[in-house]
Amino acid sequence: MTTIDQVIAAELSTWYIDGKWPIGNLILCAIALALCFVLCGSIGLEREKRGRTAGLRTHLLVGIGSCMLMIISIYGFPIFKDEQGNVLFHQDIARLAAQVVAGVGFLGAGAIIHRNSGARGLTTAATIWIVMAIGLACGSFNFILAIGGTVIILVFLTLFKRAENKLSRKNPMIIVHTAQGNAIIGPILNIANDFDSSISELRTEIGDDGFLEITFMVMTNNEAFEVEKFISKIELVEGVRDVGVLNGHKF
Repeated sequence: MTTIDQVIAAELSTWYIDGKWPIGNLILCAIALALCFVLCGSIGLEREKRGRTAGLRTHLLVGIGSCMLMIISIYGFPIFKDEQGNVLFHQDIARLAAQVVAGVGFLGAGAIIHRNSGARGLTTAATIWIVMAIGLACGSFNFILAIGGTVIILVFLTLFKRAENKLSRKNPMIIVHTAQGNAIIGPILNIANDFDSSISELRTEIGDDGFLEITFMVMTNNEAFEVEKFISKIELVEGVRDVGVLNGHKF
């Protein structure tokens, strides 16, 4: 099956200046890099607006780097022929792409933060991986696939985030910092009971600053539950240093 992208690439590859300078390939590579910049930049900008550690620059570097490596895989190696003009061996243009996929996996792992409440940064790690795929798509001149994939990802990141926030308001993940030795678990359970809620996934860990980190998820079916009021009650408990929410909320 021949795609529109392949027709465009095949047409541009026939453009020559004075019959020997393949200007069409240069134009095709420029289009690929420019499109990659716009698509990967749009995803990176979305991450930047949300204050993620891997933002616009990181996503652009990964995307454009992947695009360049794909172009190098296609055009960067000479074709050797014998005296009769027959190709001596065929290139494996997917070899560099396979190495890019493996290499970006390590970069995405660096965006993930492991805490006692689980892992954070998985979405950002996934977007780093997806801009790599978009870069490879642009570098292999699959422009429609790259554009379509970017649109789907942006819709997912914006619309689904709103739905996730609404769902998480009834099940917030709370983190409480307190000095070691303070008995605050009992008061927290009493507060949860006052809000017709329960506590699950309770975990404790000593932080780098020497304070005790207590994380737990609030489970409630109370339609009138307001996480802001719940937080304000916990802040009044003696010994509590500060309180935060790990999912779906900003304070």
